[in-house]
Amino acid sequence: MNKATKNKTQIFLKNRKDMSIEKFKTIVSSCVPLPIENVDTDQIIPARFLKATTWEGFGENLFRDWKYTKNNEKVKDFILNDPKYSGLILIAGKNFGSGSSREHAAWAIYDYGFRVVVSSFFADIFKNNALNNGLLPVQVSEGFLQNIFKEAEKDPEVKLKVDLKNQEITILNLGLKESFEINTYKKKCLLNGYDDIDFLLNIKDKIELFEKSQIRGGL
Repeated sequence: MNKATKNKTQIFLKNRKDMSIEKFKTIVSSCVPLPIENVDTDQIIPARFLKATTWEGFGENLFRDWKYTKNNEKVKDFILNDPKYSGLILIAGKNFGSGSSREHAAWAIYDYGFRVVVSSFFADIFKNNALNNGLLPVQVSEGFLQNIFKEAEKDPEVKLKVDLKNQEITILNLGLKESFEINTYKKKCLLNGYDDIDFLLNIKDKIELFEKSQIRGGL
């Protein structure tokens, strides 16, 4: 391995370590409601903050242009600046994550501390980026979404339960639950804290056995 290749490999391994994904466990948490439809990725993380190659620090600039004025003063009535609301779950309006395909949008949400985003519809590319980076997009019916918004408005400490294993989300004070869909492979990755490379490394022995069987079979 030449020096340039070795340096690239070291950078790649460091970035993978910095961007390791937590195993997804059942979450019981309060939530942060953002009842705005058609939120695009440039609103989630403005383009001027896309220079970094790992997600560390992206959370500071999540919804940057909504959180701060042009004079860098906090916008008091923006939900992320409201101390009443906190938690691991972001509740978003319909068509969340539209616009450009930037993976940084998922990085920013995850780095801020959210582990789940709930909406009645996600842009496909954002949904895939979220799943690839340890962030669970939970798509629910519009009626269920509005119930969450109403409960969070009445009580900022209202708790939701997100059970990935059983694919259910529950508004605990109402006992109201709804199932959600997720790709089987991505579900397995989230539960084990794998990205695509981790998954392949985990089944490396099986891959090697399969390759040997193909060689023996003359293929």
